[in-house]
Amino acid sequence: MPVTFDHTRIRVSNLEISTNWYCQTCGFEILRLTEKSPSGNQLAHLHIPGSNHKLELTYSPDYNVNVPEDLVHTCIRVDDILEYCEMLEGLQMELDLWPSNWREQFKNGKNMAFITDPDGYEIEILEHA
Repeated sequence: MPVTFDHTRIRVSNLEISTNWYCQTCGFEILRLTEKSPSGNQLAHLHIPGSNHKLELTYSPDYNVNVPEDLVHTCIRVDDILEYCEMLEGLQMELDLWPSNWREQFKNGKNMAFITDPDGYEIEILEHA
């Protein structure tokens, strides 16, 4: 029986802010929005074109989102990490881009960066091999 990895769910403190952040910074697109799931949550199902794995953002007004540092991260791949990080710097939003000296790091062949979403989840950025 074949098995596939379909999606990852994370809790967010503001569905609209998080949805916009993932679409603007990571290239996600909205597959569907659900105002009220069977368990009462608001959901945003996102995907990156060309990827089969999806991201489910879940908001519930009675859930306090508290992401411990370095607990979990997701990862996206880009064609040109230097160009991508320059695009991120140009966005008119607060970004936590690590390492702060990424231009120097990339020259030395360490082409990996992290950004942090509005709730504290880390997103690793790698180049396509």
